[in-house]
Amino acid sequence: MKKIILSVVAFALIAVSCEDFIEKDQRGKQTLENYFQTATECENYVNELTHRLLLSNEWWALVAPRATNEMATDDAWMGNTGQDNSSHRFCAQYMVTPENMGNINGIYTAHYYTIQSVNIGLEKMALSPLSDAQKNQYVGESLFVRAYCYYELVNNFGAVPLYTTSLSTGDLKLERSPASTVYAQIEADLKESAAKLEGITVNRNGRVNKWAAYALLARVSLFQEKWAEAKLYSNKVIAEGPYALEADFLNIWNVNNHNGVESILEAQSSSAQDRNLGSMLPTFSGARGEDKKNFPSNDAGDVLDGWGWCMPTSDLENAYLTEGDVVRRRSTITKWGEAAYGDEVLNPTHKFSLNDNKSGRVCRKYYIPIATRRSLDKRDNKLPLNVPLIRLAEMYLTRAEAAYQLGDAGGALADINVIRARVKLDPKVGLAGPSLLRQIYKERRLELAFEGLRLFDIRREKDPSTGRPVIESLMGPNGSFVKYNLSSADPYETTNLKEAQDKGINFNPAKHLLWPIPQLEIDISGGLISQNPGY
Repeated sequence: MKKIILSVVAFALIAVSCEDFIEKDQRGKQTLENYFQTATECENYVNELTHRLLLSNEWWALVAPRATNEMATDDAWMGNTGQDNSSHRFCAQYMVTPENMGNINGIYTAHYYTIQSVNIGLEKMALSPLSDAQKNQYVGESLFVRAYCYYELVNNFGAVPLYTTSLSTGDLKLERSPASTVYAQIEADLKESAAKLEGITVNRNGRVNKWAAYALLARVSLFQEKWAEAKLYSNKVIAEGPYALEADFLNIWNVNNHNGVESILEAQSSSAQDRNLGSMLPTFSGARGEDKKNFPSNDAGDVLDGWGWCMPTSDLENAYLTEGDVVRRRSTITKWGEAAYGDEVLNPTHKFSLNDNKSGRVCRKYYIPIATRRSLDKRDNKLPLNVPLIRLAEMYLTRAEAAYQLGDAGGALADINVIRARVKLDPKVGLAGPSLLRQIYKERRLELAFEGLRLFDIRREKDPSTGRPVIESLMGPNGSFVKYNLSSADPYETTNLKEAQDKGINFNPAKHLLWPIPQLEIDISGGLISQNPGY
């Protein structure tokens, strides 16, 4: 009952006190001692845990840090050149220090806050008078939430403090656990989650199920180069799960196709804007400076006032063009003056402020169609766009990469061709060795752009030519992406230099394969928590 403290490992571990979490709605009538007595109470608690993990309706906690990670890759600029960019600049331009981390500091705080909540819930639900079936559901979902939090923490920061019990004020000074130990806990949580959710009905939109646990197991196995396990779990989801690829790639992010046939887990949203249930992402990364005169209707009601952060690079667009990939390019990128794909009649020339947009491009995946805008009471902030976090196409690409590493080039080629066929691209034939691996990497980029995986991918993927992480060949003074930008003739990027054109030039492989641990956490621990190398 007295677990409120100050910041991250302090605040994050403790701020979930019953005063802050449970009693918020109960006005002091309930405590940790008398809560968790009914299925409704347990379900409400777990719903809140899942909401915190997905958190699509608060921009500062997780939307902004995840977008900042995109900005640190070859896929995205910061984009907004009309406002202060200090929340993103330190990481996006590889100038980050432990004292100046911008939004990335927030993901550390948010996830430890949630982990402490999970640990409290698991301990209390174990003692609750629920049936075993009910406990299995709520415990299984909670374990997935904890695993996902640690998955993002270990991939952003490497070794991090690991704990699986609730902490009090006397337990705060925790050392970092090796990344391998953190991953082992993630795997254990996901396996237990899948087992406990085995008999739970699949059709539960927005809720965790066993397939989400198996899919995340496939991802974390891939990230650890556990190729056999990555193939096993991705194949299980593909072969046994109730999912299918969307026939039309554009439908994956369609505002009228929430929880489609391909979606394994996605953050939920609603058009009931008075209930704070919509997503912030379409506002955070929407086109900045739309004007009613640019729409056929000449109606201010068609304008969505986006903030313009996290804009696609011409380098990403070129990756689609070199494959002749029209469907995924137009479903991912809208260039200034080009019709919004799928909304050509009502938005035939999508225009916005080039003075406030570095690249003259916006992310089509985050776009709200004009007809939907007209149906809303408000056209800013909370908007009805679900955000896919795990989907079936990733499982095909995971299985392809694992198959390649296990010597099954034919299986790898078959899987990437399934993904290509969906977007009307000819199959790749005769690829093997490094050429096939590069194509697998490229298909991941084209398929999953702006879905939260690019930074983690280029840090972990090995360049077939050097054996070093792919990010080292892209970034830094000699990086191919940096050289491309410095010699680019793109008419949008090179005429708006309010965001530096030498994006990525400050990258240093000696330290930038991970973000630093926030200095505040090191200070609070009395130096017990160590810093990542190079910072």
